[in-house]
Amino acid sequence: MGPNDLWSAWVWSPFITVPLALSAIWYAIGLQALWRASARGRGVRAWEAACFGAGWLVLALALVSPIHPLGEVLFSAHMVQHELMMVVAAPLLVLGRPLVPYVWALSPQWRRAVGDAARAPGFRATWNGLTRPSTTWFLHAAAIWIWHAPLLYQATLDNALLHTLQHVSFLATALLFWWSVLRGARLGYGASVAYLFATMLHTSALGVVLAFASSLWYPAYAATTTRWGLTPLDDQQLGGLIMWIPGGVSYLVASLVLVARWMRESESRAELREEVAARAAVAQWRLS
Repeated sequence: MGPNDLWSAWVWSPFITVPLALSAIWYAIGLQALWRASARGRGVRAWEAACFGAGWLVLALALVSPIHPLGEVLFSAHMVQHELMMVVAAPLLVLGRPLVPYVWALSPQWRRAVGDAARAPGFRATWNGLTRPSTTWFLHAAAIWIWHAPLLYQATLDNALLHTLQHVSFLATALLFWWSVLRGARLGYGASVAYLFATMLHTSALGVVLAFASSLWYPAYAATTTRWGLTPLDDQQLGGLIMWIPGGVSYLVASLVLVARWMRESESRAELREEVAARAAVAQWRLS
C-alpha cells in the first residue's frame, strides 16, 4: 500500500465490524432498559455512557480505518494502532461501565440467572483472582513484551490468526488492567497510581529501547517504508518514540486524575468529620 491508496484502505471485515456493531447495539439496548426502569443517569451516568461511546469510536478507528492496513507497511503506524487500543479506547470503555448495560440488555430471566451465577463462590473467586491488580498488571505487561519479541512480532505480520490473537490479547489485558486500577476507592488510590506508574516505566523502557536501537528488529518492514519517506530504522525509532512519549504521558495523565480525585475525596471526608464534630459540640453545649 502506498500514500495514494491510504484513504481508500478501510477494513470492512465482518470479523471486525460485526463484533464492533454488536457491542455498541447491545450497550445501547441495555442502557435504554436501565434508564427506563430507573431514571436517566441512574446506574450508568451520562458522562460514563459518553466515555463508552468515545472509547468505541477510538477502537473502531484503530481497527477499521486505514490505520489498520497502514500498520502492515509501517511499524510506527502499527504502534499508533496499539496505543489507541490500549491507552485510549480501553480506559474509556472501562469508564463506560459496560457490564451494567450488557446485563440489562438481557431478559429479566437471563438477568437473574447471570446475577445468581456472578454471586456463586466459584465464579467470584475466579473473577477476583483474575482482576487482582497484580495479576492484571502482569498479564498486560507480559502481552506487551512477548508480542514485541522480534520473532513473534514478525510472525503476526505473516499470519492473520496470530495478528488477531495479538490484538485480542492487547485489548483484553488492557481492559482488565484499566478496570483494576480505575476502581479507585475499592483498590485504593495509592495502589492504583503505583500500578499506573509501574506500567508507564516498563512501557517507556520498551519504547526507549526501540527508539535508540541501532539495528532493525522487524525486517518485514524493510521493503515497505521507503514509499512513505522513511528508512526502516527511522520507522522503528518513530514507533519507539510513540510508545515512549504519548503512551507514557497517557499513564501519567491517568495517575494525575486519580490523585486529584483522591485529594478531593480526602477533603470531603475531612469536611464531613469537622461538620460532625461541630454538631456534636453544639449538642453537648445545649445539654450542659
